[in-house]
Amino acid sequence: MAEHRGGTGPVGRGSTGRRRGRPAVRLLALALAGAGLVGVTAPAADALGTKGPAAVVTVTAAQDPAQDTAGRGPRKGVDPKALDAAMQAIVDSGGASASLARVGEYGRTLWKGAAGTADYATGAPASATGRFRIGSVTKTFVSTVVLQLVAEGRLGLDDPVERLLPGAVPNGANITLRQLLNHTSGLFDYTEDQAFDPTAPDSLERWLESGRYTRWTPQQLIALANNHPAYFPPGQGYHYSNTDYVLAGQIIERTTGRSWQREVERRIIRPLGLTGTSMPDHETAVPGPHAHGYFDLPTGRVDVTDLDPSMAGAAGAGISTTADLNTFLTALLGGRLLPRPQLAEMMTATPQSQGRYGLGLERTTTDCGEFWGHTGGIPGFSTFLYTSTDLRRQLAVSMNGNGLSTPLPTRQAFEKLIDAATCTD
Repeated sequence: MAEHRGGTGPVGRGSTGRRRGRPAVRLLALALAGAGLVGVTAPAADALGTKGPAAVVTVTAAQDPAQDTAGRGPRKGVDPKALDAAMQAIVDSGGASASLARVGEYGRTLWKGAAGTADYATGAPASATGRFRIGSVTKTFVSTVVLQLVAEGRLGLDDPVERLLPGAVPNGANITLRQLLNHTSGLFDYTEDQAFDPTAPDSLERWLESGRYTRWTPQQLIALANNHPAYFPPGQGYHYSNTDYVLAGQIIERTTGRSWQREVERRIIRPLGLTGTSMPDHETAVPGPHAHGYFDLPTGRVDVTDLDPSMAGAAGAGISTTADLNTFLTALLGGRLLPRPQLAEMMTATPQSQGRYGLGLERTTTDCGEFWGHTGGIPGFSTFLYTSTDLRRQLAVSMNGNGLSTPLPTRQAFEKLIDAATCTD
């Protein structure tokens, strides 16, 4: 899950200056989510310094074999050497143990690469095809299912939460489903509760030892939020709140009679053939090959890969691959998952978010065009997924940050990766 405190927008808007300017930096601040017991706080400039990994593996970059045999090389605008160098610099900077990335065009891979160490215990190199926790990118999957139900006439975006989930939240009669999906509900973000605050005395230590295996129910997470006052009256502001999507997951379940995980699987994962994607409930391990996530703390390195994803639920429990994410986002914006009216709703950014957030999609504008997608973070993993509106360019990145925050050199290397990947000419 990626958090944006103080009501700030989730994604920076365009800059009239040079391309290597603010848009990429603002996107970067979200993708490199770090601190927080569910990995929800954007890194600060005075971040905790970390040392580089013990071993750095040379980047591997290549087109998919099927594309190579078809004689289809990289499109104009893809510079493999620049992408390789940026990937390696992310790891060399000391802020990440591993990083995976994939650049696509109309959903077809142009380049993929990996840098760093997948497992310090074995020294295995990171693989570009590995799986990873996607954090708040899960929200885009969940919102897609909700909008499919809207298209089927089973839900309405202006339905009040009180009708959909009676008694779930205070003032539910005045909060709509739309306001949950675009974070204008005003509901408190449960991840800002002290239970998820890593700065509280001994909080991080307790979480590392046992708290990360706590089995949360959606009702418990919602109850944490209900213990706090709303940020503002419904519709009168914008504040990114993971509580909104925990509620959306419950609405899916009450509407369909099946869990949100099952609906994502039957409506998106299986139809698109996303073989590396899953939406776990309480399974603590990442299945299949993957790069481990670590915290480099003053007391030593801790492997934080295993955790109970119910701490994130419908707001951020997903697992995927860069290939699957690019396929999903291309299918979504290409109209394969939603009818045109619902896709238009999804891509209507709210004025309260300064035109940056729609219904489970974030918008940013750069000198290379408008991009839509989402970012996410959960301990050990930060995810970045965006596509241009014309589908000529997709970028999916997973970074295994080394600690509670991200050093400036890592941010700068990540910015170079975005710059090298997002332009088409």
